[in-house]
Amino acid sequence: MKFGIGQAVTRREDDRLLTGQGRFVDDLTFPGELHLAFVRSPHPHARIRSIDASAAKSIAGVAAVFIGADLAADGVGSFPGNPALKNAAGKPMSGPPLYPLATDTVRFVGQPVVAIAASTRAIAQRAAESIVVDYEPLDALVTLDQALAPNAPQLWPDAPGNAVAVSKWGDAAACNAAFARAAHVTKLSLHNQRLSPVTLEPRAGAAVFDRANGRLTMHASSQNPAGMQKTLAGVLGLAPEQVRVLVGDVGGGFGLKAMTPPEDAACAYAARKLGRPVRWCATRLEDFQAAAHGRDQHADAELALDRDGRILALRVRIAGNIGAYAYGAGAIINLAIGPKVITGVYHVPALDLTAQAVLTNTNIVSAYRGAGRPESIFLIERLMDCAAAELQIDPAELRRRNLIRPSHMPYKTPMGETFDCGDFPRILERALAASDWSGFEARKRESQARGRLRGRAVSTFLEWTGAMLEEAVRLVVEADGRVRVYTALQAMGQGIETSLLQVLADRLQIDAERIEIVQGDSDVAQGFGSMASRSIYIGGSAMLTASDKAIESGRELAGKALEAPVQDITYEAGRFRVAGTDLGIELGELAARQPERRIAIDTVQKVGGPSWPNSCHVCEVEIDPDTGATEVVRYTTVDDVGRVINPLIVAGQVHGGIAQAVGQALLEQVVYDETGQLLTGSFMDYCIPRADDLPNFDTHTDESQPCTINPLGAKGVGELGTVGGTPTVINAVLDTLRPLGVADIAMPATPERVWRAIRAAK
Repeated sequence: MKFGIGQAVTRREDDRLLTGQGRFVDDLTFPGELHLAFVRSPHPHARIRSIDASAAKSIAGVAAVFIGADLAADGVGSFPGNPALKNAAGKPMSGPPLYPLATDTVRFVGQPVVAIAASTRAIAQRAAESIVVDYEPLDALVTLDQALAPNAPQLWPDAPGNAVAVSKWGDAAACNAAFARAAHVTKLSLHNQRLSPVTLEPRAGAAVFDRANGRLTMHASSQNPAGMQKTLAGVLGLAPEQVRVLVGDVGGGFGLKAMTPPEDAACAYAARKLGRPVRWCATRLEDFQAAAHGRDQHADAELALDRDGRILALRVRIAGNIGAYAYGAGAIINLAIGPKVITGVYHVPALDLTAQAVLTNTNIVSAYRGAGRPESIFLIERLMDCAAAELQIDPAELRRRNLIRPSHMPYKTPMGETFDCGDFPRILERALAASDWSGFEARKRESQARGRLRGRAVSTFLEWTGAMLEEAVRLVVEADGRVRVYTALQAMGQGIETSLLQVLADRLQIDAERIEIVQGDSDVAQGFGSMASRSIYIGGSAMLTASDKAIESGRELAGKALEAPVQDITYEAGRFRVAGTDLGIELGELAARQPERRIAIDTVQKVGGPSWPNSCHVCEVEIDPDTGATEVVRYTTVDDVGRVINPLIVAGQVHGGIAQAVGQALLEQVVYDETGQLLTGSFMDYCIPRADDLPNFDTHTDESQPCTINPLGAKGVGELGTVGGTPTVINAVLDTLRPLGVADIAMPATPERVWRAIRAAK
C-alpha cells in the first residue's frame, strides 16, 4: 500500500500550509469583534496600590477596561495547581493563586494586570499606555540561589524555604553503602539554563459568546482542546458543556500550548461580559515575558563506580526554578517526570534522589520539549563522560560496560519504572559504526591542519513517553464510503495527521483520500491532546484498534446483509466478501444499509504503561581557538522509536529535536538581571538556531524492538532528539577543550564562554 504503515510519504497537510491556506487564530475575523491588549507588570514583585484607567476609558473605540477585581466580582477563579504533590511539611502543594489578571500582587515582570477591549488593536494598545498603576515594590527573588538562601524572604506561607513541593526517590541507605565501597566517585554540579519555547505562531485566542444558548466558543492555539475546555470552565465558573474550544492550525507547540494562558481566560471573560467577539494575539515581547519558559534546573550529583568502571550508585539533589506560580507542569517535571529517566539506559543498583520545586519572582516554568527528561539525561550523560575522562576509559567503552542488556528485559529501575523492551547495546554499536567512530583521529588531524580543534562525544539514552495512558476515538463509516475519525489529538506541525492517516489506511485497506481526521473541537472528542510524544504511541494505537473494531463489526453486519455466517465473511480493500464466492458488499454500501446510514465505532484505547524510545547520538564539533566559535560538523543517530509509521516524519522530528538541543547547548538562554528585569525580550537578544548553525544529520532507525505494551508497537519520537542532543553537543565541546585543561563549561557554550575558558586554562 502506497499510504500505509512504514511508507515515507510526504505530509498531506503541507500543500495547504505551504500555499498560505492555513487557518490560524489570527486569520479569523468576526463581526463586531474587539481586540484585547494588556497592561503588564514592570516589577518582579509588587503590591498593587491603585489603578487609574480614566484616561483609557475616555479614548474613542475603547469598549471596556477590566482589572483583577472586576473578574473576581464576577466569580472568576484561579488556575488549578497539583495538590497530589507535597511540600516539605508533607502537606499538599500550595502556591500563590494565579488569576487571569493580577488582583492584589504581581509576582513577575510581564504578568497581566489590566485588559483593555477596543475596536482595533492599535486603539487597545494606545489605551493600555494611558493607564497608571501605582505599585509598592516588594523584595524580589530572581535566582535559585537567592530563593534557597537561609535568610531569603518567604514568597508564600505554605512554601517553607520557598520550596513549594519536594520528593524523594530510591534507597538512601543502600546508596550510602555503595558509595562507601566505591573505587571512584565522579561529582558534578550542573545547571540547565532557562529557555523560551519559541513557536512560529505566538499565543493567540478569539472568544465568541452566544447569548441565545449561553455558550462560549474559544478559538485557540492549543495542543489540548479538551483540556483547555475544562480549565476555562473551571476558571470562569461554568459547566464544561457551556464551553467549546475550537483549534485550527497551530504554528508549533513544544509543550507551551498544552496549558491555558491567563490571557485566553481574560479574553473569554471579556467576550462573555460584553456579548461581543474578543480576540488577542501576543507580541514577541509578550511571549518572551509571559509565555511559560522551560528548564531552569540545578543539580548536584555523584556517581559511584567500582575499579572496572561499573556503576554502583547515583546520588542526586535537584532544585527546579518553577517561577512565580505553581501552575502548569513545572513542579511535577522536576519532582517526578524528569526523575523517571535519571538512571538512563544503565544498570544503576542504588539511587538516592531528592528534588524540590522552588518559587521565584520570574515567569512560570512549565513543559518544554522533553519536559524534565532532557535535564535528567544531560545529568547522567555528563556524569558518564566525566567519569570516562577521570578513569581514562573510552566513553563508548564505559557506556558499553554499564548498559542494561536485552536479557534483563523487562527491567525495573531504582525509580520503580519498568522498561518493557530495548536492545541498548545494539543501538550503541550501530551508531558507532554509522558515525565511523574508529576513524575520528584522521578527521581530528585534518581539522588541526586547518587550525581548528576537534572533539567528539557519544550519548546512549532513553526517554519516557505516554502521559495519560488512554485515548478515545470515534470512527464513522459514512454511506458514501468515506471514513471520518474524531479525536482529541491535535496537530501542531508535527505531521500527526499524515501519520494517523497511514495507520487507518493501512488497517482499513482503503485509499487515504477517503479518510478524514476531525480534530481540534472539544464538542466532538474528549481526550488528553498531543504532548509527551503520546500522539502515535497511544493515539495511533487507538486508531488501529478502532479500525479493527470497524472491520469486525462490519463482518457481522455483512453476514446479515449477505445472508452468510460471520465466519465465512472476509474483508479486503474496503470490501466484505463471502469466502469462496464473488458475493460481496462495499464498506460504504454496507454503511448505507444501516438504520442511521453509517457504521459508528467508539474506542477507548488503554495501554499497559509508558514506553521507552531510546537512541544513541554521536556528535563531532570543531572549535576555532582564536574566537571560541563552535561548529557542529557531524551528527549521527540511531533511534529506536519502535514501529516506524513514516520514516520521513520520524527523521524530521529527530532533526527538529536536535536543532532545539543545539540551541540549548550553544545559543539560547533566558536572562533576567539582578532586579528581575528580562534582558532577552527579542530575537536580537535571544538567539535560536538557524540553518547554517546545523550540519546535515545522519539519522537511522532500528525497529528490532517494537513496543510490547501497545497494539501498534510504536514508542514515540517527538522529544527524543532534544532529550539526547544537548549532552552530546556539550560533551563534544568538552572533549575538544579537555586537552587544554578545560574541565567544565556552562550552557550555552557561546563563543565568548568558550574563548574565555580557553584563555583561563592557559
